[in-house]
Amino acid sequence: MSRGYLLGLDGGSSSTKAVIFDTDGNVVGIGREASRLEHPQAHWVERDMNATWASAAQAIRAALAAANVDGSEIVAIGVTAHGDGLYPLDRKGEPLGQAITSLDSRAAGIVERWCREGVRDEALARIGQMPFAFSPVTLLAWMQEHQPERLSALGHVLTCKDWLRFKLTGEVATDFTEASTGYTDVNTQRYSREALSMLGIDSVFDTLPAVRMPDEIAGHVSMAAARATGLKAGTPVAAGLHDVTASAVGLGNVESDTLTIAAGTFSINEVFSDAPKPDSRWATRNGLRPGQWLNMAISPASSSNLEWFHRQWGRAGDGDTGAFFAEMEASLDAAFQSPSRLVYHPFLYGSPYDEPASAGLFGLQGWHDRGHVLRAILEGVVFNHRVHVDALASTFPIDRVRITGGGSHSPRLAQLFSDSLGRPLETSRIQEAAAWGAAICAGVAAEVFPAIASATPLCEIDHRYTPEARRQAECQRGFERYQRLVECLRPLWATLDADAPPLASPAVEPQPSPTAGAAR
Repeated sequence: MSRGYLLGLDGGSSSTKAVIFDTDGNVVGIGREASRLEHPQAHWVERDMNATWASAAQAIRAALAAANVDGSEIVAIGVTAHGDGLYPLDRKGEPLGQAITSLDSRAAGIVERWCREGVRDEALARIGQMPFAFSPVTLLAWMQEHQPERLSALGHVLTCKDWLRFKLTGEVATDFTEASTGYTDVNTQRYSREALSMLGIDSVFDTLPAVRMPDEIAGHVSMAAARATGLKAGTPVAAGLHDVTASAVGLGNVESDTLTIAAGTFSINEVFSDAPKPDSRWATRNGLRPGQWLNMAISPASSSNLEWFHRQWGRAGDGDTGAFFAEMEASLDAAFQSPSRLVYHPFLYGSPYDEPASAGLFGLQGWHDRGHVLRAILEGVVFNHRVHVDALASTFPIDRVRITGGGSHSPRLAQLFSDSLGRPLETSRIQEAAAWGAAICAGVAAEVFPAIASATPLCEIDHRYTPEARRQAECQRGFERYQRLVECLRPLWATLDADAPPLASPAVEPQPSPTAGAAR
């Protein structure tokens, strides 16, 4: 292998990580910088695009310093970031207002209208997915309806990853995985003008960026980016990929029959297939190459609930969320030994259901303490993952499960996943899976690795968890309570929604199975 280092840049919803790896997959330096989310009104979640780039540049500098590595020693860079949302550019390559993140749900009304008109069913057949409120195509339809002057000034539609790569290289492009966020025909895996026309946004076809393969060089670090980051001008930058797909690559799950769970801001559950099998319960998007598809069942309802709990009930001096939960271990021990039957629905930012679901804590009594509440939140997050995993398992054979993100390296949480899913589960020695997935793409682009699959042996397993019979039975009973409460509350969610008039009826009739992931 070539000497030197690979850099994986991972743009999250509220922060950016730059991770430097050696060519054996070992982390040698990490930089992390926050990027503030803004909530100008209910259901809007935005961020300043220039501030997002500035945080990425600072994260790269911090990673270089932490690794004691000079920018000239970086062989290649791969970029990944949160998917969906919208990072619009004008025709001069400048931000066209604020970025709209994937936690935003302003366009829920567009989705409801498409559902009433039958467009979502047609979309499932044509583009392999029912657009979410946070899908780029849905946000573009919202922009056309509510901000037509902004849409008319649109030069390019990008995602977060594409924006960061544009700032690194000055080249406008997307990759094969993120081209399929609603713009492509599910069978041809290519841009489809007919698909955009079906959604009423055919005017944006000419703003779609050129498509590169994830492991293809999409540009080189510019002089301006070199000054901002400490990288060497001319360093190759791979096209990269959506962080959902990057996590699978970083865990070594690059073929069919392997399930990847990423417990991050979103509940992400995904499996590759060699044929498209669209279903309302998941989105069928492009895989790593033509002829491969990624089936992703997601909802914005995972570890963001733990971060919210920490913000609301943490105490001064708790440290970050990870340190806070480490301090809570004794309380959790007692809570898991108790007869508590608290149920938590983790729908702070969205759910797998069409209705405007809200989070809820049920069964609370005076003897419960923080430990019991945190136990319920952990179980609720895991049960929401199970809803998605059960859906995928109904169609796709699953021989192996690997998990990353959201404290999944905590033995308690990993075991809870195994017990709740009723499946053996593996964790990898590589904890920065999405950044490593992006770095692998960079390594292929720079000829460090001959192909993506050739790097998967580096993704070694560090622990394997198997279901414990007693706990599995307890989790099954808890999951059944969780599901019963979901079905009882679905007709009532609309009356609790901030945008609904008093005593409003649900805009969509309850369905017996979840959709791929609805946001509020």
